Amino acid sequence: MDNKPLLQDRPPAYNAVPGAYEYGAIPPPAPAPPPYHYPPPPGQAFPAPAAPAAPIGQQPNYTSTYTIIQPSVVVVGGCPACRVGVLEDDFTCLGIMCAILFFPLGILFCLALRQRRCPNCGATFG
Repeated sequence: MDNKPLLQDRPPAYNAVPGAYEYGAIPPPAPAPPPYHYPPPPGQAFPAPAAPAAPIGQQPNYTSTYTIIQPSVVVVGGCPACRVGVLEDDFTCLGIMCAILFFPLGILFCLALRQRRCPNCGATFG
């Protein structure tokens, strides 16, 4: 015969297992260990108790004034004048004429003579 488990050999139901609903139970904290006192070096007695330490200075009381510093968000390609628009590249008339008249080398002049313009405020940058 086969050694297969019979239908009566099922595992118990979840509600029948003790502690089945205590998944997130936090155990009580352990008691703190007693402080350890180191023995004196051989040949020396315990030293006399030292004078109590001077109290540590207290923190100054601050008023309830808050200073909120807003981070400055810099948009790459954003307009430095209005901070709203995004700069677009425009070719100057001189750059286009150089590109046409001095064709292979004039394209480099055309790219070098670009102006960046903001469509929002109309400011042009070099």
